[in-house]
Amino acid sequence: MSFVLIAALAACRGDAKLESKQPPATTSVSAGNVGPDGVRRVAVEASKEGYKPERIGGKPGEKLVLVFTRTVDSSCIAQVKAPDGKLVDLPMNQPIEVAVTVPASGEVGFACGMDMFHGVVVAEKS
Repeated sequence: MSFVLIAALAACRGDAKLESKQPPATTSVSAGNVGPDGVRRVAVEASKEGYKPERIGGKPGEKLVLVFTRTVDSSCIAQVKAPDGKLVDLPMNQPIEVAVTVPASGEVGFACGMDMFHGVVVAEKS
């Protein structure tokens, strides 16, 4: 009897973990480095866990350059589908720049070539 009770309690705790899962944090609008051209560059690691960061905040209309660096030898993450729909190759350990404009509102996404890993650029209110 006590085994059944312990198993039931463990199952409830597992459900609580699922319910409390929160969306990933969004990087701040100050993350990255602003160049002399006024464009902010944000480093994005393409790893076995996906994209880090996977949510990038920006001011509406802001010009960004996402600097992707692939750190894992996986065909899934060997390409990124940019918000404009173009597929960009990500060679191992080489930074590749992808220009993005933060939308006026909402978000625009990017994904791996197999559409398994995703990230977004999110318009944040001032």
